[in-house]
Amino acid sequence: MNLANTAFVIIASILVLFMTPGLAFFYGGLVSEKNVVNTMLSVFIMTGVAILLWVFLGYTLAFSGNIGGIIGNLNHAFMAGIKLTSLTATHIPVGVYSLFQMMFAIITPALFVGAVVGRIRFKFLLTFLVLWSILIYYPMVHLVWSPAGWLAKLGVLDFAGGTVVHINAGVTALVLSAWLGPRLAKDIPTQHYNLPWVLLGTAILWIGWYGFNAGSALAVNGVAMQAALTSTVATATAMVVWMFLDIWTTGKPTLVGVCTGTLCGLVAITPAAGYVTIMGSVAIGALATLASYGFIQLLKPRLGVDDALDAFGCHGVSGIVGSILTGVFATKAVNPTITQNGLAYGGGWHLLGIQLLATGFTIALVAVMGSVLILILRRLTPMRVDATEERLGLDQGEHGEQVDYTVGLSERLADFHPDQELYAPEFKGQLQRLQRPTVQPTHDNGK
Repeated sequence: MNLANTAFVIIASILVLFMTPGLAFFYGGLVSEKNVVNTMLSVFIMTGVAILLWVFLGYTLAFSGNIGGIIGNLNHAFMAGIKLTSLTATHIPVGVYSLFQMMFAIITPALFVGAVVGRIRFKFLLTFLVLWSILIYYPMVHLVWSPAGWLAKLGVLDFAGGTVVHINAGVTALVLSAWLGPRLAKDIPTQHYNLPWVLLGTAILWIGWYGFNAGSALAVNGVAMQAALTSTVATATAMVVWMFLDIWTTGKPTLVGVCTGTLCGLVAITPAAGYVTIMGSVAIGALATLASYGFIQLLKPRLGVDDALDAFGCHGVSGIVGSILTGVFATKAVNPTITQNGLAYGGGWHLLGIQLLATGFTIALVAVMGSVLILILRRLTPMRVDATEERLGLDQGEHGEQVDYTVGLSERLADFHPDQELYAPEFKGQLQRLQRPTVQPTHDNGK
């Protein structure tokens, strides 16, 4: 065991886990007051469910055996028969690598919650999560990150989850929101519940993303350093580009816009973090932000799909751009393990073609399988809450809770009358002595 590498990956795993409550604050701050609890719970419950699923079935389906280059087998269900202390190529234990991958299995489904807030039944969402993990997420992990996977053998580059995580979650978000239908028009929130929460969630996500990207090097080495640098620079670029786009189009910079741009940069650099130069990360951050901003502001209104918190516009679009541009900016000068350079470094069109194929395949697989799952599940359990519950809010309708006790208190206080008002005659004398005397103007020489 390499102690430095092992400690590094354990810390990276903790950082990735930290991203999930960060995402809960990010989404919870963006929604309306009556759906905060439901949104945050829908994100955070992924930790418990996804961890158990990963132990029961996830690891073996992703990394044990190989069936057609698409999925593993069930030989190690419940982690049975796995020697957790055996070492990987970077001399970290298999148990630590499994822990790291487990955290990816948590955050990925949490991302698509933002598309369907305020109108999806909690029971349907949990059932969908279980089937989606087994039939879509674990096969994607095997396809891209298992040495036996079909896309891995083609030479696809996905350093930390462009296809597996962000395109996967983004397309799932689009499919879910399309089948679910739009929110009731008059109930679409015009005011976010808590903007400081949005900033807090963004900051937590950015911090956690170092575990996500740098940790994917699985060792303390130059590639991890490069991934940390490129993640930082791409994110800063995206943040600033989005701010200037806001100023250019609306005349005002916004906190929500800056936070959204930050997230776009983190998403876009994810597949390329350990393969590109610092200036390559600038290009990826800028181009992905332009694409996401254009989709959200121009194309989304014409599609008529109510992706409530722009999960596809941010994760899907920026993930697609980042995955494709990896084929342009990847270079062996940064990571000698790759077999060929990208288009911008004299490698020709081959790597770009592979990245385009992998990106298109991921979009198609997730869209088709996601739609099939939804059609089947809708026959078994209702997908959407009724109109009455949607107007009431899912916090009360689904959970019987509310985000802020002062909301109910303020309503009760509206009917409260102090003793001075109820018993005004008895307090008349005392109140008169407390009143400020009226100063009468004088007319002495005009003073």
